[in-house]
Amino acid sequence: MEAKVANWIVSNPGVIGGKPCIEGTRISVEFVLELLASGACREDILAAYPQVTVDGLAAALEYAARSLKNEVVWDVKVPA
Repeated sequence: MEAKVANWIVSNPGVIGGKPCIEGTRISVEFVLELLASGACREDILAAYPQVTVDGLAAALEYAARSLKNEVVWDVKVPA
């Protein structure tokens, strides 16, 4: 599974500011998540962006999930 992300998700400072994107495209992982959050389904994304493959889309979602997996949220109370 790790190889899938490594093969499909790339980050290049010269392409969209170095944001992680699907290999061979300018489609960022962030943009994929925004599309899904706005109500698009996988089929919608694949139809609208033919340069994105099923494997590339799956890798973008896997990358996003891994990025958030160990995220820690602290409840800090600041005195007024």
